[in-house]
Amino acid sequence: MNPTQSVLFPGQGSQFPGMARELFDQNLDARALLTRANDILGFSLTDIMFSGSEEDLRRTDVTQPAIFVHSVAQFVARPDFQPASTAGHSLGEFSALVAAGVLKFEDALPLVSRRAQAMQAACEEQPGTMAAILGLDDATVERICQEIMEAGNVVVAANYNCPGQLVISGSAEGVAQACEALKAAGAKRALPLPVGGAFHSPLMQSAAAALAEAIEKTTFSPARCPVYQNVDALPHTDPAEIKANLLAQLTAPVRWTQLVQRMAADGATDFVECGPGKVLQGLVKKIVPTATVGSF
Repeated sequence: MNPTQSVLFPGQGSQFPGMARELFDQNLDARALLTRANDILGFSLTDIMFSGSEEDLRRTDVTQPAIFVHSVAQFVARPDFQPASTAGHSLGEFSALVAAGVLKFEDALPLVSRRAQAMQAACEEQPGTMAAILGLDDATVERICQEIMEAGNVVVAANYNCPGQLVISGSAEGVAQACEALKAAGAKRALPLPVGGAFHSPLMQSAAAALAEAIEKTTFSPARCPVYQNVDALPHTDPAEIKANLLAQLTAPVRWTQLVQRMAADGATDFVECGPGKVLQGLVKKIVPTATVGSF
């Protein structure tokens, strides 16, 4: 492994049946961590990861801990590796914080579980949805969302994934209105996403309140390397700043495009994705075509 590599951790949507099974079978450190996860959660997460269906893994209260645990298990399987910097997409920010020494795994997993439960509850309390907008510039998407918000329906830019790919989030009516308006404005496609709620939007406010209490009770340490956070796309090492940004993330957009651009501007050229799937590798190549990408 190259010690100058920046490590990226995926978010929700990267899960798959049988995830982390190979890690469990082949690496003792990963197996110990996966087993510890079951003890911390009080149920066998690994049974669902190894043998559950796609439907089982789609439940937010399972998906988020599963992706987090898989990602960290993959990281601890390389005990000698020290990243130059870390970042994670939405949920992946928790994995990035563990890799940077900000959070202990034993403290982070209950936070991830609490976040998932709070988001599920917010979805039931304030139903909403998301859609991917392809082939339109960010400024046009932002302007149309703002016009619909001012007219009384909730819809915001939620995930800046890469140039020409922006996910919007809000009420079902707000997202439907925005999709029609954005297609009329020239979007190549407006694809509704199979998600249970309006993540990274004002409709997650109740989840942020629930998570705040848990975050306040958790110890955050100074980062061993810069952690680039979703909310402002900037590098952070200070525990107080990291904590505030992690909380704001639930209702704020994931600025992934800007984050990867900033990492590249700061000298990062070599990115490795750690966790299930390869989504982030594809996004990085679209954001910084000259970057080297790979996986653990």
